Amino acid sequence: MTIHQLTIHEAHTLLATGETSAIELTEALLARIQATDGAVKAYLNVTEETARQQARAADERRAAGEDGPLLGIPLAIKDVLCTRGTPTTAGSRILENFIPPYDATVVTRLQEAGAVILGKTNTDEFAMGSSTENSAYFTTRNPWDLDRVPGGSSGGSYDP
Repeated sequence: MTIHQLTIHEAHTLLATGETSAIELTEALLARIQATDGAVKAYLNVTEETARQQARAADERRAAGEDGPLLGIPLAIKDVLCTRGTPTTAGSRILENFIPPYDATVVTRLQEAGAVILGKTNTDEFAMGSSTENSAYFTTRNPWDLDRVPGGSSGGSYDP
C-alpha cells in the first residue's frame, strides 16, 4: 500500500510507532498532489509551506510526548470552509479574492488537534451540485478514471 492510500488510522499508527513522521507523510502527499493534480484538478489551492510548518510542529509535539488521533495527519479542507489567510472561494468567482481574517470552527479544531492542512479542494459553486462539474474554476476528474467525475459537491476531496 502506498502512502496516499493509508487510512487516517493507519497513518496514525505509523506516526505513533515512529515508523514515519508528519513531515515525511506531508512531503509524500505534496509530491502526489504535484504529480497528479494537473489531470485530476482536485485542489484550488495547495498550501505547501503552511503544511510543512504544521507537520514540523506536529513532529515536535509528538517528540514531546503528545499524541492524538489527528496529530500529524495531512488532510485537505473543502473550499467552503474559511481558512485564515488562505483564499476561500466556495468554488465561485464571486469570492475569488476573498481571504478570510478568521478560521471556521472546524478548521480551528483540526489545527488544535495537530492536523496538517495541505490545501483547499474544489467544490461545486457554493456546494450546490452533485458532480463537481459546476465549479467556476474547473471540473474535478475522478482520480481512478479521468473520463469520469468523482461525484458529489465535495468531488475535489477525493484523493487520487
